[in-house]
Amino acid sequence: MRIDVDRDQCEANGLCVNVAPDYFELDDDDELLVKQPEDAEADRPRLVQAVASCPKVALALRD
Repeated sequence: MRIDVDRDQCEANGLCVNVAPDYFELDDDDELLVKQPEDAEADRPRLVQAVASCPKVALALRD
């Protein structure tokens, strides 16, 4: 599984960070940082929720 970010759409609202802070964070410049899941099947529901929480539809999960 991979998390893709459309940097042109991302506004760093941080909603994904609130849902899945183990995978998303904002740096000091409000740039979204993504930790790619290596084996996160157990976290899939939370990652799906984090991706769905993006108001700009800038995130996607790929298998």
